[in-house]
Amino acid sequence: MAIKITAAEKQILQNVTIPPRPEALLKVSEEAKKPEPNVAVIAKAISSDIAISASVLQVVNSAAFRRAREIESIDQAVMVLGLKRVFPIVKAVALKSAMDASDELATFWQDSTDVANVCAMVCNQLDKPQLADNAYMLGLFHDAGIPVMVINYPEFASIMHKAEEAGWGSELLALERSQFNTNHTTIGALLGQRWKLAKDLVEVIYYQHDSDGIFATSELSRVGLWLLAILKIARHIVLDLQKGKELSEEWLMVKEQLLEFFDFEEEDLNDVVEGVMANNSR
Repeated sequence: MAIKITAAEKQILQNVTIPPRPEALLKVSEEAKKPEPNVAVIAKAISSDIAISASVLQVVNSAAFRRAREIESIDQAVMVLGLKRVFPIVKAVALKSAMDASDELATFWQDSTDVANVCAMVCNQLDKPQLADNAYMLGLFHDAGIPVMVINYPEFASIMHKAEEAGWGSELLALERSQFNTNHTTIGALLGQRWKLAKDLVEVIYYQHDSDGIFATSELSRVGLWLLAILKIARHIVLDLQKGKELSEEWLMVKEQLLEFFDFEEEDLNDVVEGVMANNSR
């Protein structure tokens, strides 16, 4: 499905600055499009950005990806994992590097990083390791519209902080829309398009809060539904359980749908959650 932008949003978006892709990512993208990409050129492009290369190594060696042996260089990462697996991780960490690193966004970025790591862990628990790299990228990218809104509209920070405390419930989503005539999911999806994310990821970002009945519609592809389901579980673990909060409206709305989507009993879903939390605490 196409992203729907209202006339009011088009007017707003003319004045919203969406960060461009870093030079290193542009070089990697250009080389990746070639019939026979040069691994050395790609590794050099990633290594040219110290912040991105350091973050990539940290991610590929994290518990979320369960590497048997530590990867010590970008060259090794590209050679061992292949471009198809490294590229989503490069995009994900490049996004954070391109954004404002202000104290205002400190909690936001920590939560996004935690959700990204847990997304990869959820994939392993669900026996979907092939989705882990894109799930990690979704975890870091899914709320990327929030820092864009904060950077362009400083008053948006108050809404962000309310969401950090209580989650993105229906009332807060309505307040966001009424106050700004757009929302962070639309901005995030447009950012994803500009950064050349896969169509499935962009659509999950756009529809992530339209979760009432989403698993019974054709708004998302099958892969998109799996990624959305993984994201919902990860957000529940990080933003509800690990912070010791009450169950969010977001989780209560989607839990039964997840059970039906996975064809799970409640104890099966609990096993996934508990398995992730046990691994994440090590």
